[in-house]
This record gives sequence, structure tokens and C-alpha cells, in this order.
Amino acid sequence: MEKIRIAIAGYGNLGRGVESALAHTPDMELVGVFTRRDPASLHTQTGVPVYKMEDAPAKAGEIDVMILCGGSANDLPTQTPDLARWYNVVDSFDTHAKIPQHFENVDKAAKESGRLAIISVGWDPGLFSLNRCYGQAVLPQGSDYTFWGKGVSQGHSDAIRRIPGVADARQYTIPVEAALAQVRSGAEPTLTTREKHTRQCFVVAKDGADTSAIETAIKTMPNYFDEYDTTVHFISQEELDRDHKGIPHGGMVFRTGKTGLQGENRHIIEYKLTLDSNPEFTSSVLTAYARAAFRLSKEGHTGCKTVLDIAPSYLHPLSGSELRKTLL
Repeated sequence: MEKIRIAIAGYGNLGRGVESALAHTPDMELVGVFTRRDPASLHTQTGVPVYKMEDAPAKAGEIDVMILCGGSANDLPTQTPDLARWYNVVDSFDTHAKIPQHFENVDKAAKESGRLAIISVGWDPGLFSLNRCYGQAVLPQGSDYTFWGKGVSQGHSDAIRRIPGVADARQYTIPVEAALAQVRSGAEPTLTTREKHTRQCFVVAKDGADTSAIETAIKTMPNYFDEYDTTVHFISQEELDRDHKGIPHGGMVFRTGKTGLQGENRHIIEYKLTLDSNPEFTSSVLTAYARAAFRLSKEGHTGCKTVLDIAPSYLHPLSGSELRKTLL
């Protein structure tokens, strides 16, 4: 069996997760990692070769799909269109408001080079996006609800760590059970941000730091905590390392709606994820869509696509005939 040759750009939590996912994917093989660090300083889990990022164009003929594992804020807006000039690419760009512009930039680069790109792959955006699309299509008379957590928000945790006097921190996003109960009842409530989620912060303060000032800075931080009921716990570094070392996450997407001439029948669609490791699960989704990118490219498709554009059969290692026998 000819294997799909995969490379990884970026080797943080997400890159290591892709490496692990590929170890359990018989139709693919990892052929290299590209990094902005000194390649000699980076030791991969599986011993694959490591290259400088600037050497990527020279390796284009040796790689079928490049999975991009950089950040959405500073890396992917430039990295994805740049690498789409040389490779079929898949990224996890997750800044929702900026996805349309990112799509346009990547689509232009990929069409010019004759490559296939898939952006915003993961679970939200990604699998949750698909479920919102299915729900709206099936129940046009209805309402959408998305809840996140319980899980670690890496961006919010980083925001806390930037506060003066903070040595380390983890922040958990937690759905409000009363809000969940209302949605599951089919009542279609109108919920504010504060009514849907709470935030729990576990903070290690530096010696001599003003914990009262730190707590105030967290609770009043615009765009992060000011619209939520937030609880701050001060703990030791040992407690943080022992009790909060993982990166769990998850969430739920609901579509509630009615059918019948008078709307007499109620329906509720619920899709739920419970994840021990947010980056490893996201990496597994990226890996499946890398298979789709390869197949679509082989069929002659070019330009940019999202999860909303790709049929599920392109993600699965089995053929269409095998899927019809086993899954329909």
C-alpha cells in the first residue's frame, strides 16, 4: 500500500499530537518535522528527521500533505498561504471572526500554485461547525446553543500568567448546569454569556505578590473574564503541577427546534465531546483531514476548503464501497 507522506510544521503540543496520531494511521507516514528552532535541538518522539522551516520549499516533491501546527494569532495567518504555494496543507486556524479573510488569502495562494488547502480544522471550528450546519439544515425552525468545557482554556491561562505577580496559572471554562438543563428541556431560552459559563482560575502567585490585586485584575480583564462569574483560587506550584497538569476540554452543540404545521413536535439534537487532551484530539481531526486533502488533490481539486465543503467519506481510510457495507 502506498502511504500518504505527511510532514508537520511546528512541534509544540499540537505537532506532537499529530506525530502520535500518525503512529496509529496505517495509510500515512510521517516523513519530517519543520521548525523555526535549531533542528539539532529538537528531538522528536519517533525519531523522524527535523528540518529548518526555510528549507520547506526544497522538500515539496517529497511530501504529499503538510499539517500546520502553529498558532492562530501569529503563525497561521502568514504561514498557511506561504506554505500553500508549495504543499497541500491543513491548518487549525480558530479565530472565528477572521476565518473569512484567512480563507480568501489561502484560497488565492493555493489556486495560484495548484495546491489544495483545508483550513480551520479541529473541533470548534471543525466538528462543532459541522453539527451546527446539520442541525440548522434539518431543523430550520429552531435555535443553536454551544457550550464549552469543563476544560482548560490555554489562551485564558496565558492571559492570567501575563499579570504582574503571577508565576503560573490554569483556567477552566465550565458550563452552567441550570443553562444546560433549560436547553435540554427544549425551552429555547435566550442566554447571556454570564448565564452559560463560569470560569475557575488556579493561580500560583510569586513570593510577596499582592493576591488581592491579582484577583481584581483577573475578574475585570476585558474580553476574557469581565463578562463571567469568575472564581480565583491561589495554590502552590506543587499543587498546580500535581492536580492541573493535563489539558482536558470538551463541550456540547445543541440544535433545538419544532416540526409540524403548528410546530407541535419538539426535537433536540445534542453532540458532545469529552476530551482528556485537547491538542491530541485536535491533532487526530487534522490527521483525518490530511487524508481528505490528499484525495481531493489527486482528483484535481485546488484552492481552499473548510470542513463544511468535504464529504465524510474523504476522511475515512476505507473505500466508498466498504463504507456503504459497514456504516450505512
